[in-house]
Amino acid sequence: MNLVFLAQRIREFRKKQGLTLEQLAERSDLTQSVLSKVENFRVTPSLAALARIAEALGVTLSELVSGIDEQRRMVVVRREERPLVERDKPKAPIVYRALAPTLHAKVMEPLIMEIPPRQPGKKALPYDGEKFVLVLRGTVAVEGGGELHELREGDSAYLDASEKYRLSNPLDDSAEVLFVFSGTT
Repeated sequence: MNLVFLAQRIREFRKKQGLTLEQLAERSDLTQSVLSKVENFRVTPSLAALARIAEALGVTLSELVSGIDEQRRMVVVRREERPLVERDKPKAPIVYRALAPTLHAKVMEPLIMEIPPRQPGKKALPYDGEKFVLVLRGTVAVEGGGELHELREGDSAYLDASEKYRLSNPLDDSAEVLFVFSGTT
């Protein structure tokens, strides 16, 4: 089951009915915090919770999950609906947001990384694949393979993921990076 699309489906049903998270929480007897985490793909609801959400939305459970396993040829994600991706736990200061959340035939994964000021970063473990970095805002340093490069807005780097690389933010302003990786991590 594609859980990212399930989270998006719940949000779509709620918004079509003009319900706030608070109203859905009251109807489903779940907390607003839990529902927010479900809609942002930070928590996967149990089957019982999913049934309560469906009932609160006035749809059957099968209507709520219908078609979410179908492979899609196009995935559109609105800026304000980019789901958070849990990486680098625990308590990593870098925020990752998915640009094309799908679990089907995952060959690459594009993410937006928000890197706080003066974030030293840590070296990523090597794997069989590739990485691509494009600085959208701010400045980042890319270190690895015996090299260190400072990338500014509009600069990019293509990396062999079999090497250990570190992405850091040396400045006092946050940075935003398009990060795409492929292969098996």
